[in-house]
Amino acid sequence: MKKMTIPLTRYTQFSGRASRSEYWWFQLFIVIVSIPLYLLSFYAGYSGSQGLALVATGLSVVMWLVFVFPCVAATIRRLHDTDRSGWWMLLVFVPFASLVLLVFLVLPSTPGDNRFGAPVPHV
Repeated sequence: MKKMTIPLTRYTQFSGRASRSEYWWFQLFIVIVSIPLYLLSFYAGYSGSQGLALVATGLSVVMWLVFVFPCVAATIRRLHDTDRSGWWMLLVFVPFASLVLLVFLVLPSTPGDNRFGAPVPHV
């Protein structure tokens, strides 16, 4: 569980590097937290309950606000780990180019030091 929440403690750190496991464990954590909210939203839509839909929407907005900065910071540090600038993250705004970003996030780390610092020790 600790590996999943490391980016939550480093949410303001846009410099340095993030290992592949740190990044993907955090993505798994986001999915695990999101599943109950998606199920609640689905049930609210299925049952036609406007109050429940409002609660589900409110909780989803809070979740997004909590995770947006840690996710951006972890993605930029992950790009740094593959020796790429964080500006590559702007590919998410170009249709189909985000697949290139996905490839960069899956690639292994550069061995040893790179221009963004030393590799992150495994926790």
